Amino acid sequence: MTFSGALTLTDLNDFITPSQACIKPVEQVKPKDLRKEPGAAASEILIDGSGTYYEVSQASGPGRRLEQAQISLNDCLACSGCITSAESVLISLQSHEEVLNFLEANSKEEEGKKKIPVISIAPQVLASLAASVAASSEASSSSSSPPVVTPLQILRRLRVFLKHTLGFSHIFDTTFARELALREHVKEFQERREKASQQSGKENRQPGDEEKGHFLPMLASACPGWICYAEKTHAEMMPFIANTKSPQQVMGTLVKEWMGKKWGKRADGIYHVCVMPCYDKKLEASRSDFYNELYATRDVDCVITTGELDAVLKEKGWDLSIAVDGEMNAEPELLPELIEHPGTSSGSYLQAVIDHLTKTSEMPLELSVKQIRNADYEEYELRQEDGQVVFKGAKCYGFRNLQNVVRKVGKESGVRVGIGAAGKLGGRVARKREKDEAPGQKLEYIEVMACPTGCVNGGGQLKAVGDGAWGDGGVKWGNREWTKRVEAMYWETGGNPDMSPELLREIEDAGLGLRTSYRAVESNVVGLAVKW
Repeated sequence: MTFSGALTLTDLNDFITPSQACIKPVEQVKPKDLRKEPGAAASEILIDGSGTYYEVSQASGPGRRLEQAQISLNDCLACSGCITSAESVLISLQSHEEVLNFLEANSKEEEGKKKIPVISIAPQVLASLAASVAASSEASSSSSSPPVVTPLQILRRLRVFLKHTLGFSHIFDTTFARELALREHVKEFQERREKASQQSGKENRQPGDEEKGHFLPMLASACPGWICYAEKTHAEMMPFIANTKSPQQVMGTLVKEWMGKKWGKRADGIYHVCVMPCYDKKLEASRSDFYNELYATRDVDCVITTGELDAVLKEKGWDLSIAVDGEMNAEPELLPELIEHPGTSSGSYLQAVIDHLTKTSEMPLELSVKQIRNADYEEYELRQEDGQVVFKGAKCYGFRNLQNVVRKVGKESGVRVGIGAAGKLGGRVARKREKDEAPGQKLEYIEVMACPTGCVNGGGQLKAVGDGAWGDGGVKWGNREWTKRVEAMYWETGGNPDMSPELLREIEDAGLGLRTSYRAVESNVVGLAVKW
């Protein structure tokens, strides 16, 4: 399957594997005496039981083992042959084996040369593990209602395993980083809204003002699958995408800069691992924007998925269904645990904007939600008592809905869609639409995620497990009932809903950089060939 710049997503599966254009060829140079002569016997490719490829021909005698093509992160980031990364992409330096190898090597270093190993876990990962533990308990228990294991209990059991079995020094969840990201996100939205209000009164609006002003609608930037898709196929959407870092990268900034100073360590003296529900997070961590040139280190050194963490647990014989001493009274370190954010299980970005507008409004506002096509695309409106719409936002999940949203944004903003960076705001089109439409009629914010049903259904999450309703692990990916179960478990946090004002002020005073930038990626694919 190949993709063009004018990608049509009608019948496309939301989980996209690499296309033929994404396969990096390996040049096979034969010895001179084995090169084909006219009339020589044809060779064939055979695969042995281990999956190794051999070329066999009458001329060469015994089969010759062929080299395996490998795609590095740099290759993947430089290529536009696919839309998003997938499980089948070989990412040699972003794996649980790499983490285990580092931990073993680090433990043998001299005391002064050892790095501090830190791991941060996303709440969607905890929900997936909790759902898996619950399903397994149901399958093996004679009781009709075995006790529920909450994500908080999973986190604390993981803390014991990661610290005492693997050797991590510090274990966090990423909800505090998400709190910082949401606050910065709302701040950026307000900035854009004020600029949009100022620009709406300009009589001589010029093409390009949209890009300079970063106007509305603001599109969420926490999903790297969506960012990858936009950068490679819809560069005209770049001015609309938020510049706020995702919780993963905010956590990277916290660990390498703020915590590093508390521990008396430079950024290169810390090894930071994130556990995420999504394979695209590996690519996000590898962006050049998140590389510290001064200390030659990344904000997040390695990303592993829920499935990879589960593989390590199984390899070490650790059972998360078994309680650990003191798990209910364990004290968190430095950061509060599992802060609750109402809204969606994909980060609550839209809800954070709605809550801010509701709290700062001088008059009561009423929220209405309308499902447009399916549960993955909904529109939200805030209205005054007189019925006037003061805000319109949307939630858009899955690639099947993304293309429609891109078209809608282009139509409402006067941007030509699908033509790359040249698709800038046309002054005449924009003035006409502003004249015809009252404030509040156009979308101002969209929470965008590449996976259907959002992050709890990420490509790196665990598949359904157990017997009966959940099968034997061979359930089709994206099973809706299983996703609903993980979603329900996500809200059984049992975490801390409170925030520490003192801690927030301390971090705000630290002046950490919580924003980044995104840019168009020029296509380097010609037909089925990739320019490497």
